[in-house]
Amino acid sequence: MPQKKIALIFLLLNSIFINFAFSQKISEVDKIVAKYPKSFDSTEKLADKIEKDFDSDYDRARAIYSWIAFNIRYDYNAYLNPPRTQGFSYSSEVEKQRKIKQLNDNLIQKAFKSKKAVCEGFTALYQHLASLMGIKCEIIRGDSKISVRDIGRKTTSSNHAWNMVLIDKKWRLIDVTWGQGYYDSSKGRMVNDFNPAYFDTDPDYFFAKHFPDSGTFLGNRLSKDDFLNGPLIYNTTVEKDYKIKSPDSGIIEARNGDKITVEIKNLSKSNQVFYLNKRNQPVKVQNPKEKRRGLEFQIGIDNNIGDYITVFVDGNSVVSFKITSK
Repeated sequence: MPQKKIALIFLLLNSIFINFAFSQKISEVDKIVAKYPKSFDSTEKLADKIEKDFDSDYDRARAIYSWIAFNIRYDYNAYLNPPRTQGFSYSSEVEKQRKIKQLNDNLIQKAFKSKKAVCEGFTALYQHLASLMGIKCEIIRGDSKISVRDIGRKTTSSNHAWNMVLIDKKWRLIDVTWGQGYYDSSKGRMVNDFNPAYFDTDPDYFFAKHFPDSGTFLGNRLSKDDFLNGPLIYNTTVEKDYKIKSPDSGIIEARNGDKITVEIKNLSKSNQVFYLNKRNQPVKVQNPKEKRRGLEFQIGIDNNIGDYITVFVDGNSVVSFKITSK
């Protein structure tokens, strides 16, 4: 997978205009796994422990997610200084597949033993542990949307990877790399912060932030334009089920004096809603109206509005839009 030294990568979840103090829905599975040892002698012993403690494939899949997210850290240094691609020669298809398997096994064991990985290691380890428990799991590669500068990009790139697992005849979307924490740009380091939002994520939310290389999900074609031009949503949006009803595009053409109507589901007047002006000063929305199990409000475009608008709810970033001149 190409690893370009771009300024903002898939790991910088909500690194612009963000407060990470959203509530976390820690499940009973997570509580049990949190008491597991940080290290096991082998992946097989970890898989045996999970199989013993949990009866359903769903709980086992969650336990894999939790253990990896609790114990494997994103290797930001490896991201910035990726190792050279390891090539190999072969004389037959059998030898080729054997060497590919050996490289993959090495990747899995390196992540498991060193407790550090980039997304390839996270996804390979997740798939390996799932396979030990008889859970069908796939690795999907594609693009990720994590920065306001991603709104309106011209094309997609292959810069990330995630998993899908088949449980109860349904494919579930999982991004354990994003579940383990985030990069704090103000401190210049990774922060361990377990996030359950990217286990069995609603596809509508998931594909607002991920776009597979194939451009499809379960045989259905996804809209590249919707991905590239849609608004940027944040962890809290997924966690709290804050559906963005309006505007439906992330790119808003406006001139001074115009008003943008924003509608977000599952909000009420009891929520504190504001946005940031170009000086990063909070501006409270005026006269919000409760509408269809959500909140509708307007943002006036003037000289204090910058190139982007990020809406916050109760101190947490929820959605960002790009503003262009008419």
